[in-house]
Amino acid sequence: MIVDTHAHLNTDDFKDDLEVVLERSMNHGVTKIICIGMDESSNRLAIDIARKHEMVYATVGVHPGYVDTSTTDHLEKLFSEEKVVAIGECGLDYYWRKDNKALQEKVFKEHIDLAVKTKLPLVIHTRDSFTEAYEMLLPYKGKVTGVFHCFSSDLLDAKKAVELGFYIGMDGPITFKKNDVLVELIQGIDLSRILVETDSPYMAPMPYRGKRNEPGYTKYVVEKIAEIKGLTFEEVSKITTKNAYDLFHLGGYKS
Repeated sequence: MIVDTHAHLNTDDFKDDLEVVLERSMNHGVTKIICIGMDESSNRLAIDIARKHEMVYATVGVHPGYVDTSTTDHLEKLFSEEKVVAIGECGLDYYWRKDNKALQEKVFKEHIDLAVKTKLPLVIHTRDSFTEAYEMLLPYKGKVTGVFHCFSSDLLDAKKAVELGFYIGMDGPITFKKNDVLVELIQGIDLSRILVETDSPYMAPMPYRGKRNEPGYTKYVVEKIAEIKGLTFEEVSKITTKNAYDLFHLGGYKS
């Protein structure tokens, strides 16, 4: 039993074969998938997919790459949806754009405030911006939780995130050859604070690197973490699944 805690099933990449992809995921042991919203239209599509498929849950938010075209005004009316389990994808991205830092920070702050209000966890995107995001979250320690998705910083930053009460999301890059920083991170962070994810359709793990990613490939992330930590596949699957159930309140977890 594996939970892919971050997949974009609501993109055009899956519009023609979503049913097949979900069946393939089940065959690979992925029993739950969290479909991530990024703006108003993708939020609504994530909810629609979750309504139709028992194994799928949804998040709603405004990705930092969409802050110029989408606002958080529509989010509150979506929180009543039964299968919405988190706020995001939100955060800061200074890799692609730095000219709108003030707007990115304003919108991220709005997500944090919504998380305090609703008690929903945050799904956070940071690229070249961990320090800034961390500093924005620090005053809210104990009031918000969530996951730093697709973590790309180092062990020191990962420890800061964990100390803040957040989880670390691990994706396909952990399977790549040049991954020394991520290997050190996995070695230094307790498995009780790690989530597994794909970020489908992006960043497919080995042996599918360069091709469309899909939730079933979460098993390769689990395999690599097990190898690094000297644990069995079943041990990593069990603990990371419990982490996902705990953070997103999926209910009904059985060890």
